[in-house]
Amino acid sequence: MKAYRASILRFAPDHSAIFEEDGLLVVGPDASGTRRVQAVGPYRTLGPKYPGLPVEHLPGRILAPGFVDMHIHYPQTDIIGSPADGLLPWLENYTFPAEKQFSAPAHAEEVARFFVAELLRNGVTTALAFATSHPASVNALFAEAQKNHMRLITGKVLQDRNSPDGVRDDTEQSLLDTEALIQRWHGVDRLGYAITPRFAPTSTPAQLRGAGALAAQYPEVWVQSHVAENLGEIAWAKELFPDARSYLGVYADFGLLRPRAVYAHCIHFDDADRALMRDTGTVAAISPTSNLFLGSGFFDYEGADRIGFGYGLASDVGGGTSFSPFHTMRAAYYVGREGQTKPGLSLSPQNLWWQHTAGAAKALGLDGVVGNLAVGCEADFLVLNPQATPLLARKAARAQSLDELLFGLIILADDRAVERTVISQAK
Repeated sequence: MKAYRASILRFAPDHSAIFEEDGLLVVGPDASGTRRVQAVGPYRTLGPKYPGLPVEHLPGRILAPGFVDMHIHYPQTDIIGSPADGLLPWLENYTFPAEKQFSAPAHAEEVARFFVAELLRNGVTTALAFATSHPASVNALFAEAQKNHMRLITGKVLQDRNSPDGVRDDTEQSLLDTEALIQRWHGVDRLGYAITPRFAPTSTPAQLRGAGALAAQYPEVWVQSHVAENLGEIAWAKELFPDARSYLGVYADFGLLRPRAVYAHCIHFDDADRALMRDTGTVAAISPTSNLFLGSGFFDYEGADRIGFGYGLASDVGGGTSFSPFHTMRAAYYVGREGQTKPGLSLSPQNLWWQHTAGAAKALGLDGVVGNLAVGCEADFLVLNPQATPLLARKAARAQSLDELLFGLIILADDRAVERTVISQAK
């Protein structure tokens, strides 16, 4: 066991932040060897209960839960910042050419090493990621995450039509590969599998039907895809699936909406779509930097909260423009201010931070496992330095409340504020 003394940020069940100016975080192994939070609270009351326990004192630092990224594409690491007129041209000109290269295991392994290191450097300790249609890409990312003891969920992309040679897969073989990868990787150490249709227009009904059958056969795995991101994409889905009530309804028709199903974007929804998300336990991965970059639109927070379905934040690299959760929270604030049916929504700093930690973990079905520093959670946490840059230090020194401190970090911080990322390790 070991203890850390510093300021501590964590979250209550009502999503509000709890902040200990001078706190103690005690971590230690459970029966399996996984390091978990054993105790957390004010130093003045907890310290005397652990005489002789090694304590690392970190004055001026904040211990915070590791960030949870609900949607990111590891094969798109090298195409961040590529110019395009919108989603579909961006896929054609940059995404598919880049993803073709992942049939080569050596390339997949090299990118996976950089990708995992970049996540951890930015304070992301749990991620739900897309690989490519090549099993080699999945194996490479799982192996790298396992090496780094990271909690990571990924899966082979399914896309058997409307895709170029090199990324298009075979319907039957894609499903066989998916099941084999589930059996090889799901539940190993801190790894999880996600059944991964790229998006409805690039899968035949037969492939989506097979994906739904696997989702029913393996209810403990995740499902991930994209929906209602772009108006052109929605029109395309309507043309290909004319009998579906909506784009989201396509996935419902094939049994792909359920708990642990995560759909990126969810921008152009009506209330019937929102109710379908709520009633099936499906959640949204909000990707504000990507949506702003590609001009796709704005996630409607007011509509989601009014109807009541779950969501959390995501970087969506490489359409997203940064691995940094601070960039993502900042963009979500802009979206909240400008993109609502009722303009002027102001997302609070505590809510933004919750969306990228405990809230995202809850949306993934990992509530009480990651994303928080509550007793029993896996001990993934960050050592944040609010003096990392001169301007951030000046702002933090003048903060008169927790909201001012957190908002200053959201607006001004980046990877430089993440002084250390601590990962829960099993023996």
